[in-house]
Amino acid sequence: MKYLILIYRGPDDDGRTADTEHAALVRDLAGGGELIAAEALADPAQTRRPPPAVTAGPVCDEPQLSAFYLVECETVDCALAHAARVPESAVGRVEVRPVLGRGGLEM
Repeated sequence: MKYLILIYRGPDDDGRTADTEHAALVRDLAGGGELIAAEALADPAQTRRPPPAVTAGPVCDEPQLSAFYLVECETVDCALAHAARVPESAVGRVEVRPVLGRGGLEM
């Protein structure tokens, strides 16, 4: 079954402090044949869109989706164990979701 491990970072997180932990996780998942894909995402401000509205107040201070791992695991417990190794999981910024196939959950 495929699982998507979603990683969120807040506006104050630079992400560089966790690079070595992410690299080790990628090596382990790839070595075990469970890694399908792992990518970081661009900051939403880097996407092309109309000029932003100017507001008085804080800019988005909520954590935003910043990276993901797509893994193939036998069980959800296996996917959760991998997600627990993601550095951002220490502050509750990791989510695990099963991937739906064309007909629903892949089983």
